[in-house]
Amino acid sequence: MKPGLVQQLRRRFVDALQRSLFDEPAPFVAPVQPEPAPVSAPQPTMVHGPLPHPCANRRTRIDGVDVLYALRRTRRRTIGFVVGAEGLAVSAPKWVTLRDIDAAVAGKGRWILAKLAEQRERSLRTDAARMVWADGAQLHYLGRPVTLQLDGRHGLAEGEVVLDDTEPRALHVGLPSGAAEARVRDAVQSWLQREARRVFAERAAYFAARLGVRVTRLSLSSAQTRWGSASASGAVRLHWKLIHHALPTIDYVVAHELAHLREMNHSARFWDVVRSVVPDYEEARKTLRDEAAPR
Repeated sequence: MKPGLVQQLRRRFVDALQRSLFDEPAPFVAPVQPEPAPVSAPQPTMVHGPLPHPCANRRTRIDGVDVLYALRRTRRRTIGFVVGAEGLAVSAPKWVTLRDIDAAVAGKGRWILAKLAEQRERSLRTDAARMVWADGAQLHYLGRPVTLQLDGRHGLAEGEVVLDDTEPRALHVGLPSGAAEARVRDAVQSWLQREARRVFAERAAYFAARLGVRVTRLSLSSAQTRWGSASASGAVRLHWKLIHHALPTIDYVVAHELAHLREMNHSARFWDVVRSVVPDYEEARKTLRDEAAPR
């Protein structure tokens, strides 16, 4: 390969990034080519600094902050950056040098630090919203609070869940008041997932007709860092915990994924497609960034 062509390709790979709200880091696998021994992952020296990736095998310094990230070699044609719940993950072609990878990371340093800070804040909000599965606990269903009522003696079958939609809203669960948290959680989450399938299917059919696309398969997801995904084949996956959110937020995610069936990218044309069916999608997008669903 000519030296000039190599330099041109390197510049293209260094500039190529993946930055999607719905991206999640690919699982870490051992690199095909030998890499330096994994760097230990100590606690960050700065109190408010980013946490290291649990599979970190590379270290860099950005604005005085040590960032440990997981690097893996792939057959992809670009260098990809994903900041997820675990930290920074970088995917790079096998032939790109470590020096060029480090340069690419440094070149996007401020963006990386900002995304790591967002992930830490999101993690703190998620911990604060962690559910206690017991009689009298509250959760959100379609954006509105509902109180759990364990009704083991009121004619419900064991584990049966029934919604009373009158105010104050209650979710009656066919379990005794002292039931273990795991039993309550399993019963309620099974009901929520059934509701998610029903609601998502209705909204997907609605937006598919408006966008002129065909959904070949709709399934539920429990991904760590993204609310939905779509493939060129028409298969769409939606995170079941979206059922906690109000319908406008659900509609945004459904429309976002179905828009990918017309534009498999995040170009200006893609966002125009989303805007054509959800004009105020920015507000719903902000809601997903700022709010955490209970675990």
